[in-house]
Amino acid sequence: MSEPKSHTLDAPGAVLHYDVREAGAEPGPALLMVGSPLTASGFASLAEHFGDRTVITYDPRGAGRSERAEAGGEVTPEQHADDLHRLIAALGGGPVDVFGSSGGAVNALALVARHPGEVRTLVAHEPPTAVVLPDREPALAALVDIRRTYERDGFGPGMAKFIAFTRIHGEVPAEFAEQPAPDPAEFGLPSDDDGTRDDPLLGQNLLTCTGFVPDVAALRAAPTRIVVGVGAETEGEMAHRGGLAVADLLGTTAVTFPSHHGGFLGPDSPVPGDPEAFAVTLRRALTGPG
Repeated sequence: MSEPKSHTLDAPGAVLHYDVREAGAEPGPALLMVGSPLTASGFASLAEHFGDRTVITYDPRGAGRSERAEAGGEVTPEQHADDLHRLIAALGGGPVDVFGSSGGAVNALALVARHPGEVRTLVAHEPPTAVVLPDREPALAALVDIRRTYERDGFGPGMAKFIAFTRIHGEVPAEFAEQPAPDPAEFGLPSDDDGTRDDPLLGQNLLTCTGFVPDVAALRAAPTRIVVGVGAETEGEMAHRGGLAVADLLGTTAVTFPSHHGGFLGPDSPVPGDPEAFAVTLRRALTGPG
């Protein structure tokens, strides 16, 4: 696999940055790795295990290098999906294979529903679709409270409450939204408010991503083969439960991937996963029966 070459793509309201790692001889289908708000750098270790494919990674709008013309405000999965549609067109058109994780899985599901035929196989890893859970009301109330905490007190308190939310195992307690935010210092986060409100997770994607309702009819009708993945170490967590719920809606069985929510992250990550084992499961999911 070649070293990644960086490119830019103009989109309404943003300039998208993406990287292309060219495959060696006789490459397989191009593989697009998608996160949100995770940027291209988060997939570096995983990409190394797919030298037989051209691998494309990118920074979603509002994150990393892909700055928006006007910072602030929400971005919907449908907007992210249209960005992916533009990216696939810039690459020469589909179909491509897509690995989407977390918010990237949500955006990739929106892509398949809106632009059927552009994706051959989608592996959607732990989409945090809180809105399809049986405890959707307390889950969504907790997420709204996290957003309000961020808007009122800044990044540290908002992220501290988000981390506490992600550590819930099982249904979200009805009283979670009423609880005070944990001390940001417990998580190594700043307590001071720097006045910014443009964080791509807390300020841009949190509510639109978790509130995304998959278009089940469109996904079932699309020619795309869809595989939903969940983490071996995340049972009971919201994104894991969201993955199981999406798989159930699609009438499939979720595939278990090694490690945690970011199981593909390399050793340089603050929370490293097992990218080698993860790649083995991903390769099987991309090529095997769903």
